[in-house]
Amino acid sequence: MPDTTIPESIVKQEFYKSTEKAHIIACWVGIVLNLAWFVSDFFVIPTYWIPFLGFRLSVSVISLIVLVFKKQFNISIFTCAFILVLGISVQNAYMWSVMDVEHLQKHTFAYIALFIGVGMLVLWDFKLSVILLIVTIISNIAFYVANSSLAIDIFLTNGGMLVLTVAIFCVFLIRNRYRLTYKEIKSRLELEKSKALIEFQKEEVDHKNEEIISSLRYAKRLQEALLPPKNLLESFLKDNYFILYKPRDIVCGDFYWARKIKTTPVTGKQEDYLLLAVADCTGHGVPGAFMSLLGSNFLHQSAVDKDVNSPAQALDFLNQKIITTLNHGYGGIEIRDGMDISLIAINLETKQLAYSGANNPIYIVRNKSLETLKANKQAIGNMNDVVLPFDNYVTQLHDGDCIYLFTDGYADQFGGPKGKKLMRKLFEKVLIQNSEKPMPEQKEALEATFKNWKGELEQVDDVCVVGIRI
Repeated sequence: MPDTTIPESIVKQEFYKSTEKAHIIACWVGIVLNLAWFVSDFFVIPTYWIPFLGFRLSVSVISLIVLVFKKQFNISIFTCAFILVLGISVQNAYMWSVMDVEHLQKHTFAYIALFIGVGMLVLWDFKLSVILLIVTIISNIAFYVANSSLAIDIFLTNGGMLVLTVAIFCVFLIRNRYRLTYKEIKSRLELEKSKALIEFQKEEVDHKNEEIISSLRYAKRLQEALLPPKNLLESFLKDNYFILYKPRDIVCGDFYWARKIKTTPVTGKQEDYLLLAVADCTGHGVPGAFMSLLGSNFLHQSAVDKDVNSPAQALDFLNQKIITTLNHGYGGIEIRDGMDISLIAINLETKQLAYSGANNPIYIVRNKSLETLKANKQAIGNMNDVVLPFDNYVTQLHDGDCIYLFTDGYADQFGGPKGKKLMRKLFEKVLIQNSEKPMPEQKEALEATFKNWKGELEQVDDVCVVGIRI
């Protein structure tokens, strides 16, 4: 095989040439949009629109000067983009520090959009990403200490931790995209030099796939870390529960959520409740995983909100948060994503259950008789003209009752002798037939039925079924 090595200097020149135009466009768009958004500041936060405008002008003017005179300053387009993004991040940190909770929550997605946009549009050295992350954290802390009247836990739970998580993802996304793009350009130059590089290109593609899969596996660990810990359910239910959780891809659009809360009713007696939810987010894989991150975060917020006192109110809260968050980012693009979800609250002392659902019913099996608690026919994230409040159902449970929360992935699986869907009827039959067995054995029966029905076919959807026995 001939020597096809390309000098690094040539690769870097080609890298700069190939990406310069896109980075210049991104810089101009960022400068203009940063200024244009002062209109929103004027109407949303009129008290601070003048200092906000001053900050925006400073960032945009400095970035414009650097961009126009980059040759005279002898700096690259990547440095120009970095200065712009760094300025907007510090600017957002200042804006956050003077906001109340409501405006902080609304502005969170704008801050997230900055980092997601950076992760998708720019390609710079890893060290610049680390500097951006460090300066973002320091500026948020400094402005918070100087200006904010919010408690630190409120500041973090209403956007701080979510933005930090996305910023960290952004750092690794830029790093991976930079490395992959650099290697792709190098491979292309080498392929042009000799057709003998076909095998080498195949190895490069395999290596890229390994890196992508490695990143997804790491994302899977992060996603699983957000799921409820095993000891939380065991503290309430011991071994009287099971969780059947089968992602279709490495990361998952289905998720389950649980939390223990204490309430103080009118009688003054404090009561312990177990909150449990199962949700099916729009899409699979990475898109569904991002939506599950939002859903889990907002469910935790609902659990501590003093105005949320029932599963139905929690779903109303979640619905409004999803709609607001996904439709208040840069550009005003309407996003029609959301989730189907069932949410229950159980008082294990009185055995009273409260339930509300968005397109997701739940089953109660008692003495091998199945009862369905129906859900509202609207999804979380509903963008229809009329958004109705969710219904709340309260029922008395008895010892031995089995409650099942689930997504549609189990019943929608294709297979069987004719390659058709498994359907709810067979799913319900399996639950009823095994309802008197210990919960681990019920899980085994569900898994065996699913595996036998699927056969050699691919899994078509994420699967999540949670069962508990009173």
